[in-house]
Amino acid sequence: MKTDLTRRDFLKMTGTGLAIAVVSTSAGYRLLSAAEMEKERQIFQPSVWLRILPDNSVIVTVNKSEMGQGVYTSLPMIVADELDADWKNVKMEAAPAGDEYKDVAFGMQATGGSSSIRHMYEPLRKAGAAAREMLVMSAARKWKVPAKECAAELGAVRHVKSKRTISYGKLVKEAAKLKVPQNPMLKKESQFRYIGKDMPRLDMDDKVNGSAKFGIDSFVPGMLYAAIARPPAYGAGLATSSKEAALAAPGVRAVVPVPSGMAVLADTIDQAWKGRDALKPVWQNEGYPGLSTGSLQKEFLSRLDTAGIVARNDGDAKRAFEENGRKIEAVYQLPYLSHATMEPMNCTVDVRKDGCDIWVPTQNQTGVQAAAVQITGLKPEQVHVHTTYLGGGFGRRFERDFVEEALLLSVSTGKAVKLVWTREEDMQHDFYRPMNATRIRAALDVDGRVSAWSHTIVCPSIFARVFPQMVKNGIDNAAVEGLENLEYEVPNIHVEYVRIDTPVPVGFWRSVGSSHNAFTVESFVEELAHAAKRDPLDFRLSMLKNHPRARRVLEVAAEKAGWGKPLSRGQARGIAYHLSFGSYVAEVAEVSVDRTSGAIIVHKVTCAVDCGATVNPATVSAQMIGGITMGLSAALKEKIEIASGGVKSENFVDYDLLRMSEAPDVEVHIVKSEEALGGIGEPGVPPAAPAVANAVFAATRARVRELPMRPEAVLAAMKMA
Repeated sequence: MKTDLTRRDFLKMTGTGLAIAVVSTSAGYRLLSAAEMEKERQIFQPSVWLRILPDNSVIVTVNKSEMGQGVYTSLPMIVADELDADWKNVKMEAAPAGDEYKDVAFGMQATGGSSSIRHMYEPLRKAGAAAREMLVMSAARKWKVPAKECAAELGAVRHVKSKRTISYGKLVKEAAKLKVPQNPMLKKESQFRYIGKDMPRLDMDDKVNGSAKFGIDSFVPGMLYAAIARPPAYGAGLATSSKEAALAAPGVRAVVPVPSGMAVLADTIDQAWKGRDALKPVWQNEGYPGLSTGSLQKEFLSRLDTAGIVARNDGDAKRAFEENGRKIEAVYQLPYLSHATMEPMNCTVDVRKDGCDIWVPTQNQTGVQAAAVQITGLKPEQVHVHTTYLGGGFGRRFERDFVEEALLLSVSTGKAVKLVWTREEDMQHDFYRPMNATRIRAALDVDGRVSAWSHTIVCPSIFARVFPQMVKNGIDNAAVEGLENLEYEVPNIHVEYVRIDTPVPVGFWRSVGSSHNAFTVESFVEELAHAAKRDPLDFRLSMLKNHPRARRVLEVAAEKAGWGKPLSRGQARGIAYHLSFGSYVAEVAEVSVDRTSGAIIVHKVTCAVDCGATVNPATVSAQMIGGITMGLSAALKEKIEIASGGVKSENFVDYDLLRMSEAPDVEVHIVKSEEALGGIGEPGVPPAAPAVANAVFAATRARVRELPMRPEAVLAAMKMA
């Protein structure tokens, strides 16, 4: 917004007639009268991240997507603390898509990698501190006193000597005239008012009373609803369809081909679905008719015998294996997984000649805007992305496929279009967590210490498709995370990555490669502890002498869980830890196993997390509970089944999820730390599966090396024990 135009100059230019001004806002452009322009000038906006209004409202602009992880509260907390704002006056709004809102570390406006707090902490603290200094200076000038005699306190500036106070709202006009300090003085930790304390969520009331707007709640007058007929198998194309029958269905307005299939557009969503049914598409040229879960598993396992790309090579593992006679080897397998978000993929688009509005639950505003520019031919500033609440993201909503479909349909029809996927579409046309096969070999010396570790992982590459520029020397970072930075102190470590490409598309899934590698590493460490006849906790600690943060979370989790103390008959404990996204997490699972059916019951999970300094401890605990629950669901239930060249799993009837009745008690302990900020949205997931698998072994002496740990798999492992 232009702020150097005085009201007098504005009136001189416009004369005595009707004056209209155009200002840029976070929601696009707005027309203002002269009177409104004068009011608009009362806003104090020292940066894109916040503005303060005359009524003392502090509005924080958030460039990250809210999908339940609490960023609509934690990010405003950072600004409010440095600003010393009164929390009851703090509000937030979602940032539009624009270069000024990009995450500098990412180079794009996106939410992922448990990075929101880590990347925005310093910029938002500086923004709040700069505004505070400007407000203090404005009050000092008003009172004609030195600024050092004034202090900010709960939304006001106080003159210490005279005890005068003035609210921020009354200072905004003068503060807006000051130069923004580039290196403001930040608070000391002892001065924090909000950071590090449990704070009520700003989005809580809206979500409780139902006024929160998710993508699926977006509507445009006169819009059409779209439903897409999609091929049932990879590589299949449309042979024939009854387009005329679809067009004859009540309410159907158009039938439009799109790269992903054939779309039917109608006045209501039900009419669009019925029109799609009337289309009766026939598909041909299935590219992979023999593709199935079994064929893929065999292919992945066979690749374990092929040479891979070396991702890590410490010492001389080959020689160590030759010199140590005791060797242990294990092979693990993990399936493709769906994101299974509560809110299915959806997008509402209104493309016009002079602009485009997109209402979408997205993790990737930069990608959405770029897709719109490419498809519509509009300029970036003509594309307005309205980020709604996300009914679950987990990495799936980083993708642009559903956005591109809606854009193409709006361009084709000249109408606003609302596209809503069905649950079946969501399940069968996902970008899945990759299937994975892993072989680990280790050598134990005469004292039972691990002298060598050889790790081969067969896994598709996510980065090769999404961020090919980040694939260095053929290594996908996600595939080997937790391996190339494995902290266990083994003198000889060799890690190889074997990339495998299949027709099944893969993408980011909560905790990405760590969800694979924590399971394989921590399961295997437990196997080594058993071979060495050592307590699993002590065995881990003995290999982490120079890693105090890892030791600490293991010790805290074990202590709080009562490690070594007797449990109820039939119950056992298992422990696991993992470092991901800058945070250390250890979990102890208490389980029992029905020896007749093989069913696993997880009674309790005790978690210790060191994520460095914390902004909102309540959010940390909530994210640990959510991550553990998702990790348990993947460990015990979830598996995408492939058959006849496509995805067989259709809905929750054949893609099982952990039920509320099956969710255990979760106890979270935040380890106080002065270390750098770590992520929190994803690190709770990885240790869950190995903690349960290790507890199952402790209870039954059966080692389950393939996920999910369904009852039949447990029974099979018990027979082999």
